[in-house]
Order: sequence, then C-alpha cells, then structure tokens
Amino acid sequence: MVKGFSDSKADNDELIQESNKAKKGVFSFLKEKKITYTLPGKRQINIFGFIVLGLNLALVILATLYLNNKEFHDFVFNLGR
Repeated sequence: MVKGFSDSKADNDELIQESNKAKKGVFSFLKEKKITYTLPGKRQINIFGFIVLGLNLALVILATLYLNNKEFHDFVFNLGR
C-alpha cells in the first residue's frame, strides 16, 4: 500500500460550493466590519502599569496589616460575618 494521495480524484465540488454560501447570524454581521487592533500608546501603557502596581501595593499593605495588626484582623473578620 502506497502512502500519500491517491490517483483517483474525489468529487468534493459540492462541499466547496456549500461552504461558499452566504453565512447567517454573527458571521454575516462581522463580515462587513473591519476589525483592526491598534497597539496601546505609551500614555495608556503607563496608566495601566500604575494601576496594576498600585493595586499590588495595596494588596501587600492590606495583607501585612491583616497578619500583624490584631484590630484590623478583627475588623475584617467581623466585616465578613
């Protein structure tokens, strides 16, 4: 038995024509739209970076307070009830 393509051709024209028919639903809506992606600018990168770093810093401070400060630990514990 020889591996690879066979010499006899399959009749796949019907399948190709069916796939070329007009699509319905979301695909037809998106087909007409040009979706482009633009890279964020330097200012936008800086803003998101400061937000992420600020939230991480707040998380570290709150976790330290929770573990080391008994009053803050009790406040968080009672707030969750």
